[in-house]
Amino acid sequence: MPDVSIPSRPARRLLAVFLPRLATDRLAITARRRGARPPDAPLVVVRPIANAPRLVAMDETAERLGLTAGLPLADARARVPHLAVAEDDPAADAALLAALASWCERWTPFVALCGPSEAEPGGPGSRDLVLDITGCAHLFGGEAAMLQEVLERIHGLGLAAAGAVAATARAARTLARWRPGARPAAGEAQALTDPLSVAALELPEATARALVGLGLTTLKAVRAQPRAALAARFGEALTGRLDELAELADPPVSPLRPVPLSLAERRFAEPMADMEAALKVLGDLARELCLLLEKRGRGARRLEAAFFRSDGVVRRIPAATARPVRDPARLAGLFREKLAALADPLDPGFGFDVLRLALLDSEPLAARQEGFDAGGEAQDAVWLAAQMDALVDILSARLGAHRVMRFAAHDTHIPEAAARLRPALAGAATGLAEPDWPAPLPPGLPAARPLTLFERPEPVEALAEVPDGPPLRFRWRRALHEVARAEGPERIAPEWWQKDEQRDGQGEAGERALTRDYFRVEDTGGRRFWLYREGLYGREAARPRWFLHGLFA
Repeated sequence: MPDVSIPSRPARRLLAVFLPRLATDRLAITARRRGARPPDAPLVVVRPIANAPRLVAMDETAERLGLTAGLPLADARARVPHLAVAEDDPAADAALLAALASWCERWTPFVALCGPSEAEPGGPGSRDLVLDITGCAHLFGGEAAMLQEVLERIHGLGLAAAGAVAATARAARTLARWRPGARPAAGEAQALTDPLSVAALELPEATARALVGLGLTTLKAVRAQPRAALAARFGEALTGRLDELAELADPPVSPLRPVPLSLAERRFAEPMADMEAALKVLGDLARELCLLLEKRGRGARRLEAAFFRSDGVVRRIPAATARPVRDPARLAGLFREKLAALADPLDPGFGFDVLRLALLDSEPLAARQEGFDAGGEAQDAVWLAAQMDALVDILSARLGAHRVMRFAAHDTHIPEAAARLRPALAGAATGLAEPDWPAPLPPGLPAARPLTLFERPEPVEALAEVPDGPPLRFRWRRALHEVARAEGPERIAPEWWQKDEQRDGQGEAGERALTRDYFRVEDTGGRRFWLYREGLYGREAARPRWFLHGLFA
């Protein structure tokens, strides 16, 4: 038997970016964009901690002067009297970090955010970005070239950054902080992290002090201790982080945005500022994506076009279809409609250097054999359905998905709730099965219910021969109608789980819903009505009321 080898998955590689001065860099960038000159004095960011303003971030000048995170502002001013002080703004820092993470998707669609260190509660406010570059580093000349490109582009935005590559997120983040530029192969990260101090574990301050008090000042010294004793004394967090740094454990990392199913993109050597050319490129990307969908026997339901500007701005344009589609011209036209309907037009600025079309959701779409006899009823029905779907897509793109609605069946016996309005694009994209509409009646049989109902049932005065019988005559809108024929009742009881509800303006909130007896009646003039009596005589109501709910055509 021949030896058949199964190709193994590539080893996971993660690129971490450490932003040591995110807060102060943000203030400097904001000042430059407003045309203001950044202050010449050292800049620090403070936050109230333990009833005193303390430093949580410093620029490079302040760090060179020996200022550190956690230092009271009064002590910092005593050392450096000419400090420039700004209040901490975590929301602005988080917004900048999220925008930067979105911009980093130009290299890989898997970008995650990592929070502040546990060892620095309320501390420097630094954050890390983690990019999963498994299998894609060769597209940028290898890991070294990719790491250099990422850091150079981030430096070009005015942000200080350091980076490293490893097999786990914690190992990559730790190396980015303590051994910037490191790229250990799988299984070699421990040799680089063992000489580091226990601060690299990012443990709570009390735990770090306890380790140092025991003489365990490096990771190698901590790792040399019995594992059971470490876990019993300091908890499993310590041993777990040691395993992550040694690449023995790899906890999952959640991306900031869902990773697309498939994508097609174009990268330009020079930024492209021509919108018409960008739309043509988008059409080429749609063709590539549709070829891939055809191989898989699927059609697109939700897509997203991403325009990466050279100055760090990313604009994303979503689009959806009513049915699975893999027609590139239709998809490209859909994005043209979306772009033309934007309240805030897409501005190329200094130009786009990356265009990407991502597939977010798809459904099976089997190939259909067309017949040679054009114009048959079946083909006409298929053609009409396709045209209606295309019209829904265009209107939804132009007006907004929430403004193009359709009726969907609802699983209930209450007539006014049997159909609900839903966005026309919702369809099967939600993944939830919808109830079917009632089967049509055979030809020649009268409809059991009118096609249209009043928005609210209208009260009528009715006279019946017996309390539970059909009406003999009724007065509606001041006109008296003599009943010639009647059929019914169709009894509809209230839903048992709806104990108290307000009934379409008939009663007050909290009034109990009552049983309805519906009758189809025809008056002496041949007009047909759909009436119901509300409340069972003697059990639910002493004097039931009558309402007219709809008219038969």
